[in-house]
Order: sequence, then C-alpha cells, then structure tokens
Amino acid sequence: MDITQGHSEQYRPLRGYLTLMAAFGTLSGRGLVAADRAGRLPERFSASDLGLAAVATYKLSRLISRDRITSGFRAPFTTFQDDSGHGEVEEAARGRGLRRAVGELLVCPDCVGLWVASGFMAGLVARPRAARTVAATLVIHAVSDALQTADEKIRQA
Repeated sequence: MDITQGHSEQYRPLRGYLTLMAAFGTLSGRGLVAADRAGRLPERFSASDLGLAAVATYKLSRLISRDRITSGFRAPFTTFQDDSGHGEVEEAARGRGLRRAVGELLVCPDCVGLWVASGFMAGLVARPRAARTVAATLVIHAVSDALQTADEKIRQA
C-alpha cells in the first residue's frame, strides 16, 4: 500500500524526497558523531566564519544549480529550458522517482544550499584552513559578480 497516494494530483517523487532526506540526515548525523568523538566540534563558531560560509554557500549553490558550465553535472537529472543571463540557465527536473527528486534538488539554489552549508560546516570542523580558503574564493567571486552586474546596469542607464 502506498501511503503517499492521494497526496497530490500532480506527480511528485515523494519516495525520492524521502531517500534524499534520509541520505542527508545519515551523512550529517554520522559526520557530527565522528567529529564529536574526535573532539573536533568547537564550542562556537566566529561571526566571521559564519559570514564567510554564508556568502560562499550562496555562491556555490548558484554555481551548482544555475551556472551554464555546471550544466553537464545536472544534465542526467534535468532538461535545459532557456538561458537566463549572466552565465546562468533555467532547467527543469526530469524523469521519475529518485532521478526527478535529485533533479529538483539540483535546480533549486535554496534547496541545494542546505547541502552546501553542511559541507562548509563540515569543512570548518575538520579542515578549517582549507574550508576558509575555498569559502574566501567563493566570496571574492560573489563580490566580483555583484560588481559586474552593477557595472552593466550603470552602463545601460
């Protein structure tokens, strides 16, 4: 018996969503337990680390979910819809089941953002210097993008 039957008239890969949630929870939980057992969990994180990780998460989430160059990574799970400017594309999830659920995750910057944020937090716990370096690179890229967009708008005015 399918307990999700009747949830929606529209197809939604609920079992795929549950699989992704279980994978995320398992990976996150095991990582936290391992870090705790190794004595690596800090009492607190600095505001600068959180700010750095937040902006880096924003940028990496956009790169994963919208960037034209990362389309090859998403292609098994998505269908190209249209160019959306500034090196980004619009794509839609395709397929059924887990394939569709992964596609929906990969085209949603907000959705993939939690996975990226967790990766940065894991990095800050396990390898803080490396995580800060990667995050700083993405922050520089995000600021550069903002400046490029501002410059373009000024020139068009």
